[in-house]
Amino acid sequence: MEDGYYVGRRWEDLDTDILVKIFQSFDILELTSGIAHVCSAWRMACCDPLLWKTLDLSMMKSNFIKIPLEPYVYVDGRSDKILTRLLKISMSLSRGNITTLIFHFNLFVSDEQLTYTAERCPQLRRLVLPAWNRIKKTGICKAIRAWKDLESLTMPGIANPPYLMEEISKNCKNFRELKIMGPCDKFFASTLATFLPTLKVLSLRCSMLYKEALIIVLDSLPHLEVLNISHCLLIEVLPPPGPKKVVSEIDQSIIEKASRLREFLTCMNDSCTMCQRTKIDEGLMRWYRYEEGLWKADEVSSLAL
Repeated sequence: MEDGYYVGRRWEDLDTDILVKIFQSFDILELTSGIAHVCSAWRMACCDPLLWKTLDLSMMKSNFIKIPLEPYVYVDGRSDKILTRLLKISMSLSRGNITTLIFHFNLFVSDEQLTYTAERCPQLRRLVLPAWNRIKKTGICKAIRAWKDLESLTMPGIANPPYLMEEISKNCKNFRELKIMGPCDKFFASTLATFLPTLKVLSLRCSMLYKEALIIVLDSLPHLEVLNISHCLLIEVLPPPGPKKVVSEIDQSIIEKASRLREFLTCMNDSCTMCQRTKIDEGLMRWYRYEEGLWKADEVSSLAL
């Protein structure tokens, strides 16, 4: 320092490693806010693969209203533009390095947004996409074909699962774990047995689960190691003209079938808050009613967020 004048290092002269360390503390909104345009050094740091292993959009929600016809939600145009802009910037900066992609359960992605992202995330291994209202069969199938390395999927329950499971079976040879955030019936379980017989981890927590579907899962997925049915509403369909009934505890025959698993995670306790909530919601969880982020939980550590 001389005559009160100090010459120090400028921000753009910081080592890239130091900049990357600083940028690792930013969330996705901060990281895509324009800091990459400050200078070439900052842009280089913003593109570092360490920042882009995971694209976490679980803090973003669509501005939407429910409607009575498909896709049952209408998303505000401005909300869509914000997401599209964020995805484009993220895809540009990440340079194909994203391996985990997480969407909020109230972030309603369109076909165009999904396929645009899929084409630019060829190394994706894990996808968390709980809301498919605006995604059509062609859109999700095109995305799955782009994700040859996909290993893990969190998805909603869907009425016609064979097309999806067949696409995964054909294209994702390392696929090993699945979380379904929605009902699992005999048809869904049979589809898993047909197309994903090598599945190792399955979570059905906080959902309506039919007893006959559970038996199919235990009998027909020989490679299954971990099964989570915690807080499920277990339904047994009685012979006609008998009604459906809620099963209050797991019977011995199912326990014996599950004994081959490394982990069989259950909770059917009337004093358990999550079990109570599943019953109140009749096996179709209304996550918006509860604590923010509760939907991310899972007793299987590899599926929790």
